[in-house]
Amino acid sequence: MGDSRKQILDEKRNRLHLKTRLYRFQLKMRVSISDHINTYTKLLTDLANVDVVIEDEDKTEEDETLILLSSLPDMGYETFVLTLINGRTSLSYVEMTIALMNLELRRRDKESFSGTLMQALTLRGRSPNQRGENRGKSKLRLRFGNCSLT
Repeated sequence: MGDSRKQILDEKRNRLHLKTRLYRFQLKMRVSISDHINTYTKLLTDLANVDVVIEDEDKTEEDETLILLSSLPDMGYETFVLTLINGRTSLSYVEMTIALMNLELRRRDKESFSGTLMQALTLRGRSPNQRGENRGKSKLRLRFGNCSLT
């Protein structure tokens, strides 16, 4: 009888640990969105395997979606989350994960394009300075009739 009591206590501790991990789940720095979603999905699966149901009165897919959205940091995701939920009456987990994956792809493409642009400017001997300061040695010359301004 001692073994079954120990097993029950271990299961309860495991449940508490998994629930704590769920409600404290946050996107870590330098972790891709796809890895973040995979970790979240594994956590939900682990909870289901120990018979933990994430609900108060009415558990829905929307609850899981909101928990995942809440795990994103405000910095860099606040506008995305607000845009995603604005004007909606419900949230689909699949739609939200697709939108998150698309956001990550757009960010990667933007970073890749910026890196390529920097390389191209460097190869041409140009500074990537946006303001045009110290871009070259040419001077601005304006001509008005026979007068020249340098």
